[in-house]
Amino acid sequence: MDFGIVLQTDPPASRVIDLTARAEQLGFSHGYTFDSHVLWQEPFVIFSAMLAATKTMKVGPMVTNPGTRDWTVLASLFATLNDMYGERTICGIGRGDSAMRVIGYPPSNLATLEESIGVIKTLAEGGEVEYNDTTQSFPWRSGGSLPIWMAAYGPKALALCGRVCDGFVLQLADPQIAEWTIKAVRQSAEEAGRDPDELTICVVAPAYVGDDLAHQRDQVRWFGGMVGNHVADLVERYGSDGSLVPEALTEYIKAREGYDYSEHGRAGNIHTDFVPDEIIDRFCILGDASSHIEKLSELKALGVDQFAIYLMHDQQDETLEVYGQSIIPVFNK
Repeated sequence: MDFGIVLQTDPPASRVIDLTARAEQLGFSHGYTFDSHVLWQEPFVIFSAMLAATKTMKVGPMVTNPGTRDWTVLASLFATLNDMYGERTICGIGRGDSAMRVIGYPPSNLATLEESIGVIKTLAEGGEVEYNDTTQSFPWRSGGSLPIWMAAYGPKALALCGRVCDGFVLQLADPQIAEWTIKAVRQSAEEAGRDPDELTICVVAPAYVGDDLAHQRDQVRWFGGMVGNHVADLVERYGSDGSLVPEALTEYIKAREGYDYSEHGRAGNIHTDFVPDEIIDRFCILGDASSHIEKLSELKALGVDQFAIYLMHDQQDETLEVYGQSIIPVFNK
């Protein structure tokens, strides 16, 4: 199992770079950031510094979207970074939640997302595309690679991911939901004539190593609110009777009232009081190192290839160190 970290690009950017470099030293193979250019600093500028500060770590957004940049710009950003640093980027992508809503737009629909994936990947890898009634290619790019990993929860998004993407991103660490989503993605891949075992499965969730469980829960309660934004869209689209989306995912948002994106992904978010401890325990990985190893082992058995930590809490360095010294070695024997 591979391990990654996910950071917010809060200033100073030097802190993001330092954490990334230390993570690689501790055995983390991937480094990601959020991509909401209003809420935080522009990530692609910082990606270049992250890549320069590391030797082999793969870097990218967790996740970008088709709406805030022209698709040819996104492709060129990835292609340029790959040319500079040796094919070490990954394009995590989704419909766009915070990045789009903060500037007054709804998330992109799945048809737009699918079209964008084809354009971004083909251009970034050195191919030719038809775009906006023009034929486009990068004359300076050939023979490249850009894995596209898509974040998804609902049935149609999971089907799209399995049909066209290189990897699946599940933003929570609940084994029950992981089993359902992984099965759906792999089934879609198989129906599309693809090898489902070729898909990379990446689970992303807060992880906090420690003994004060109540404090840990309060530090990562924001995550239930963040996931709740996506779940609210699913309930609106598919209902909450459990027939299309498991009640294990939808039940907890019934008490949700509003959301302030200025506190998005931050410990102490006052709009996440509706998130019960049970959801935090299911969606995140908390407790001592042995508790982390136990849950990660369960996820690995379900087919998870990588676990990436949302490292937004008050024990960033301590959690990284414990993972590097006591947890990652267990999975890299």
